[in-house]
Amino acid sequence: MKRRNMGQGAGRIDREILNAQLRHWENVFSEAEDMFGLEPSEPARMAAGLFRAEGTKKILELGAGQGRDSLFFACSGFSVHALDYAEKSAATLSEKARQFGLSGRITVIRHDVREPLPFENETFDACYSHMLYCMAMTTKELETLSNEVRRVLRPRGLNVYTVRHTGDAHFGVGVYRGEGLYETGGFVVHFFSGEMVKRLAKGYDLVGIDEFEEGDLPRKLFRVTMRKR
Repeated sequence: MKRRNMGQGAGRIDREILNAQLRHWENVFSEAEDMFGLEPSEPARMAAGLFRAEGTKKILELGAGQGRDSLFFACSGFSVHALDYAEKSAATLSEKARQFGLSGRITVIRHDVREPLPFENETFDACYSHMLYCMAMTTKELETLSNEVRRVLRPRGLNVYTVRHTGDAHFGVGVYRGEGLYETGGFVVHFFSGEMVKRLAKGYDLVGIDEFEEGDLPRKLFRVTMRKR
């Protein structure tokens, strides 16, 4: 079912359906402990280059999953605090960090980013997340998260995130869940417009919005770079 004309602020959101995504991800990660492999994503490679140029040392990664990007950052010399809300993925990442001798560089925390981040103000040099922002979260939750990230970043710290956007082939496909959220194959995705990116940039300088593609579909994404004011 297609509903491409629905605006990002339209529709009633069923909270139970959004909350059920945790169970879905627990099942997915239990069935495949290397769902995405060990090779880092291209956004992580690009972020690492940017972070090096900035002199970044301490990174917060949100929605780390099974840890392919966390491991890459740690191998690249960064200290990483990796958050994910699925118990299985957090356990898998902790074990991988131990196996690769990276436990001293990776701190794994199971945490739902819809709740306040468990860190003091100005703890991190940079924040990175690959498709975390386009998970099953409402616009209000995303605004709160963006503010929380800004709180824990040091002055002039970078927030680099990627999201699927409204030019993606899956936008408007499946069951509409409100606010730009569509459910396909059990996954709820929040598709971003350029306006949505700007809305979440409050309190930041918006350094860049770059479009790229990933995967076989391919998925169409924004890579957003923001700097804390």
